[in-house]
Amino acid sequence: MAAKNSTIASVLAFEKKMVPSDGYMHGTTWSERNTGESKPLRLVEKSVRGTISNRLKAAIQKDPAKLNNEVEKANLQTVDACALAPDQDTLKLYYTLKFLGGVTEPSACNNDAFRKSYSTAARQYINEEGFDLLASLYAYNIASARFLWRNRIGAESIEVKVKLAAAEQTKEWSFDALNYPLHEIKHQESLNELSSYIASVLASDDNHLLLEITCYAKLGNAQDVYPSEELILDKGKGNKSKVLYAVDNIAAMHSQKLGNALRTIDIWYPDYTDPDASIGPIAIEPYGSVTNMGKAFRTPKDKKDFYTLFDKWALGEELASKEELHYVMAVLIRGGVFGQSDK
Repeated sequence: MAAKNSTIASVLAFEKKMVPSDGYMHGTTWSERNTGESKPLRLVEKSVRGTISNRLKAAIQKDPAKLNNEVEKANLQTVDACALAPDQDTLKLYYTLKFLGGVTEPSACNNDAFRKSYSTAARQYINEEGFDLLASLYAYNIASARFLWRNRIGAESIEVKVKLAAAEQTKEWSFDALNYPLHEIKHQESLNELSSYIASVLASDDNHLLLEITCYAKLGNAQDVYPSEELILDKGKGNKSKVLYAVDNIAAMHSQKLGNALRTIDIWYPDYTDPDASIGPIAIEPYGSVTNMGKAFRTPKDKKDFYTLFDKWALGEELASKEELHYVMAVLIRGGVFGQSDK
């Protein structure tokens, strides 16, 4: 076998094979969700006077006079907010989700020997394992409405409707999301039909599948809803401390946020089975990174990161387990640029 640095492609990229749209938010009522009218949710601007609640320096904490002076300061903020109307108790979230075939071929590769070696390994995986397991996990996250994020918390009822958007056939599924808990993710027979469609496309060379997903979450009249929050890159220059996402004045969720929830299927990272260290399924990432914890659950030191596993497998070596294979293929479905520098 050639030396690693001369074998791994320096230009190597894979297009993502699971492509969600932005999610659009409307308000309606639970009793009329299937027949009644829904109205787009709009962002509203609020100016609020908050309190100082951040951790203070030790010198201020120990001096009552300084502490009183500090907490008396007004914490004035202008923020975006979004809520259901007083006559609405249900959030309606709509988005489309496309699955693509062709994972056996990189979208860019400057090393023909490596491309052939990778394609052989990928086709062997499809022939032996298929995408049945991965597809069932993606279907689970659709059915469980994991993509609602904070909007899922405290919902009284959640219904997810999935429609196969194909001219030649009409197919629909309906799921009670609360029957699919988020702390675990596993194959369920109720998802077999949906997952079979997804698996078939992922295993193909050039097919595609487009799903229309409509989710209804009963939150309560006039309750807050939570669109995606925009990242403020020019801090100090804007007049708002929180800016929410909207498309054509309709409150919305980023496609990236929906995609992160849908690919939260990594149940193979080393700490997953440790009750003291596991946080449940995490999103498929090359280093198992969970940004809100500031932690990588897959590291090169443990030899469980994507690059360590992918380089071995794509060059014809056997991985230690099927679970490692599933993880590697899930990262390729995620897509990305994975070339190795030739410097």
